[in-house]
Amino acid sequence: MLFERLLKLNNIETSAFLFGPRMTGKTTILKKLRAEAYFDLLDPELELEYKVKPGIFWEQINALPENSTIIIDEIQKVPILLNYIQMGIDRHGHIFIISGSSARKLKRGGANLLGGRALDLKLHPLTYDELRDHFSIDMAIQFGTIPRIYNLIVEKKFDLVKSHLKSYFTTYIKEEIQAEALTRNIGAFQRFINIAAQSNGQVIEFANISSECSVPASTVKEYYQILEDTLLGFFLWPYDKSERKKARPKFYFFDCGVVRAIQNRLNDPPLPMERGFLFENWFIVELIRLRDYYKKEHLFSFWRNRNNEIDIIISDGRGPILAVECKAGKTGIKLSTIRAFQDRFPGVPLIIASLKDKMTRKVGDIEILPWKQAIDVYKES
Repeated sequence: MLFERLLKLNNIETSAFLFGPRMTGKTTILKKLRAEAYFDLLDPELELEYKVKPGIFWEQINALPENSTIIIDEIQKVPILLNYIQMGIDRHGHIFIISGSSARKLKRGGANLLGGRALDLKLHPLTYDELRDHFSIDMAIQFGTIPRIYNLIVEKKFDLVKSHLKSYFTTYIKEEIQAEALTRNIGAFQRFINIAAQSNGQVIEFANISSECSVPASTVKEYYQILEDTLLGFFLWPYDKSERKKARPKFYFFDCGVVRAIQNRLNDPPLPMERGFLFENWFIVELIRLRDYYKKEHLFSFWRNRNNEIDIIISDGRGPILAVECKAGKTGIKLSTIRAFQDRFPGVPLIIASLKDKMTRKVGDIEILPWKQAIDVYKES
């Protein structure tokens, strides 16, 4: 089953990078496009040929008609080709659609990111808007929404769902970490990623993780950077106008199914406390996906002040515009937290996104919304 994706490339009129984690459907989208040439750098022979003699790539695109559309899949395999891609844009008006695992990863390797000649587009696992009638919040927080995985969920092939999710992690370690030589100590990295998964959605204590992994705290920070560079997850930083005062971020994995696979929790339904973290994880990544697809210029953070915390602060260039607290049960927010938030952010709407509620409730001046309605509030912001 092919789901209708929110990201549209059919009528693109300029070059673009398409970045996204493994198995989010980048190749599927690219193969639907009309193009004069398609280069799949996952082909080991092609990869080796261009690594040995990259000039062959220039000779090939130089022979194409002016203003050709050219697709390059998995550019991180041979990043030197980006120099020839820039020449193709400047000299022949070619339009390049270039997929990869991360702009940051390429940049850290010194790759040419085309100096503003290409859009930066992102592809994520499936959203509620893309799945609609096939969407199940229980399946999303238990097994995630990676397209290939969700197809198996729709077909009720749960043994395959679990085996694919388990192999996602082992393939990631083998192909992303070992093959790219991102770290020399694979054993320490494997210990780290298991601990990072257990700490998913919680404030990171680098010193504690350092002790558990038996590596320096600086190495732990480097490992987290690898997860972010390869799009396996992202930092959520505490809200503060002073960049200097920002510290102790949270880290969320990009997909609930993947983090549960790393935790070795796929065979068991989520426990009540686990559901709370998973629902929060899913809701935050859902907002990030919608932000990217609908081209909203929003920043996300969380707010903490002593014992008071709000899960998501959404800001634009003017400052905070909306705050959301995620709740998997029927409980609300402590009155002391509401007061502290309103004192700190006067006039900023605060809503509760509820996993269980089917109808809107109002407690004081705080609305408790079913999660679908909370997402609509964000889309209208």
